[in-house]
Amino acid sequence: MAPSFLQVLLSLLAGISLIVVLTARLKVHPFFALLLASGVVGLGVQLPLPDIITAAKDGFGNILKSLGFIIVLGTALGVILERNGSTQVMANYILKKIGDRYPALAMSIIGFVVGLPIFCDSGFIVLSGLNVTLAKRTGTRVIVMAVSMATGLYAVHCLIPPHPGAAAAAGMMDVPFGKLIITGILVGIPAMLVGYLYAGYAGNRVSEQVKETTEEIKNSATITYPSVFRAFLPVLVPIILIAGRSVFENTLTGNWQILTLLGDPVMALSVGVLLALSGRSIPGKAINQWLQEAVEKAGGILVIIGAGGAFGAVLAATHIGQHLSESLPLATMGIFFPFLLTSFLKTAQGSSTVAIITAASIIQPLLHQLGFDTPDQRLYCVLAMGAGSMMISHANDAYFWVIAKFEKIDMSPMLKVYSVATLLMGLTTIGVVYVLTLFR
Repeated sequence: MAPSFLQVLLSLLAGISLIVVLTARLKVHPFFALLLASGVVGLGVQLPLPDIITAAKDGFGNILKSLGFIIVLGTALGVILERNGSTQVMANYILKKIGDRYPALAMSIIGFVVGLPIFCDSGFIVLSGLNVTLAKRTGTRVIVMAVSMATGLYAVHCLIPPHPGAAAAAGMMDVPFGKLIITGILVGIPAMLVGYLYAGYAGNRVSEQVKETTEEIKNSATITYPSVFRAFLPVLVPIILIAGRSVFENTLTGNWQILTLLGDPVMALSVGVLLALSGRSIPGKAINQWLQEAVEKAGGILVIIGAGGAFGAVLAATHIGQHLSESLPLATMGIFFPFLLTSFLKTAQGSSTVAIITAASIIQPLLHQLGFDTPDQRLYCVLAMGAGSMMISHANDAYFWVIAKFEKIDMSPMLKVYSVATLLMGLTTIGVVYVLTLFR
């Protein structure tokens, strides 16, 4: 007997609740939370256990097939740029160009640029010493500088591959990486600016409650820094190659088709990694350590993404799209349904990556019912989930504590300035995405 709508809905809610409780309250690794949720949903709608296992295996394998190399290479690029000093060079170059007149804006832009290849928490740790130094030199409040930089990093982390949440959602929904990167950067700029403006507004109105910090930039005394050109090259070349493929894929012929091959995200990120390692004498031992660190870091991300794919495949096997479309006006909700769903998951359990992956697993079987049939519509769906994953970063988010601990900021000002800034960023981003949908 086919399950009723109420049975499907209750099973889905039970699965989501299990993910939230296990990850947020019991601190269980998201891989196990997503895997258990797959079983709960499947059994709840009376799927045979062998079918649940088969669907989970297929979903796990399919998502890793499309994203495995991208996540590993993207993580490797970020680690190498962090360890070889390129992030510091890029940051200093932007500071020099903008000058001391707009220090908070400079840190926001630095966060945005450095955040393109590097995860937000790693980027903040690397740049925290620079942030404190500039705050002291210009007399700007540390909380203003810290939140400006943090929101710049956060904007790209939630919206743009190779960051794992956006990459996983794009893979599940067959959204071209090139288009997502270009559009995500354009959509992320208003979010970055809102974070910067609110940091300046609210940060100057709260009691600072910042203790003296002695944090220094990691390895600053031992690194031989690359030139500005070589520092930016591994970041810009992959973006240009991936974006170029998206724009010119159907127009290039003959020998020019090599550019299409290089524009494949796997090839483009490989080029970025080689560029990051070239041009200077780097000890082989150091390279091996960096690559080992990257693989270990990527492994934790990959198992979460794989479990998200398994969860999505089990949901698809329940025919959840058909049940929900017959009972809810999904078509009228459009991009606001993925936005609200991801916002709830993010606020409840803390991780932007887990929120996007879980939401994408739920949304993927509903694409047709939501009206996301064209590539552009699916692109906006992914960006809407990215907007939702910004809301709201608070005490259950590891990134929240990275900012607070490295800059010695107390809980109260963090909630008043940073958490509210992330709320405004999410609302701004979904507003921008909605405007874009009106012109398609």
